[in-house]
Amino acid sequence: MMVENKESSKELLESCKLCPRKCRANRLKGEKGFCGAGANAKIARVALHMWEEPCVSGRNGSGTVFFSGCNMKCAYCQNYVISTGENGYWVTEAELAESFLMLQEQGADNINLVTPTHYVPQIISSLDIAESKGLNIPVIYNSGGYESVETLKLLRGYIDVYMPDFKYFSDKYAIEYSCAPNYFDVAGAAIEEMFRQVGVNTFDNRGMIKKGVIVRHMMLPGLLFETKRILDYLHSSYGDNIYISLMSQYTPMPNVREHPKLSKRINESHYQAMVDYCLDCGIKNVFIQDISSAVQDFIPDFQDE
Repeated sequence: MMVENKESSKELLESCKLCPRKCRANRLKGEKGFCGAGANAKIARVALHMWEEPCVSGRNGSGTVFFSGCNMKCAYCQNYVISTGENGYWVTEAELAESFLMLQEQGADNINLVTPTHYVPQIISSLDIAESKGLNIPVIYNSGGYESVETLKLLRGYIDVYMPDFKYFSDKYAIEYSCAPNYFDVAGAAIEEMFRQVGVNTFDNRGMIKKGVIVRHMMLPGLLFETKRILDYLHSSYGDNIYISLMSQYTPMPNVREHPKLSKRINESHYQAMVDYCLDCGIKNVFIQDISSAVQDFIPDFQDE
């Protein structure tokens, strides 16, 4: 679906302000902002992925496209091999569109755009191409939550399901662990816009999500109170109109050396306490994880992609 009155890709990339950082780098001339992105999209992996929420992966797998680079710098990033922007390969908009179509042909239940923020103009053009050639499965926008409302508005009509993270309540931790000032306010406004676009979650007769919002929160070591405040905010703001995914899968990676508090896994009793808290608050639409998911086996290997 074409978006009326959208800025051209050239205008957006000449002075980039796609994310809240508004670096204004001229990406068409090789300048790079915080995310390290260039004029073309850079992707690290295109494959069916089985380890998302059940209504996303289903039996066939989610058609994931992992983009290189990121507008956040999370000290504990599980995909740091690609979030630095080093791994991956450049693709044209036509090639990206072919990746979407290939995933659909392989039986993917959806197209899952992972860390797509810095490539929104290229994604829009690629979706236009792919839809003209028969792409007809839901498109998921899977992001860190640090989004510009103005950029999200460009995506109206293109995205069926938004799946943002909601990482922090306190700015202290957002800055210390992700270099993301004002994260709570930015992510909160972004989720409001996401919900405004797609509304209440809807599913097909197999239980696969067709439209809606799933907000992910991965618990971090020692930040139990942060989790509690985020759950309170989401439930008071949206009730059962969105789904929450409460994640226990935090896995200490080699890149957390400068943050000793992050060098351990989530305490199982702490995670269970937050599951119980959801029940006590009356939160009905919540996905939970087995604590055994906190291992590197569930993290894609990007080295050879």
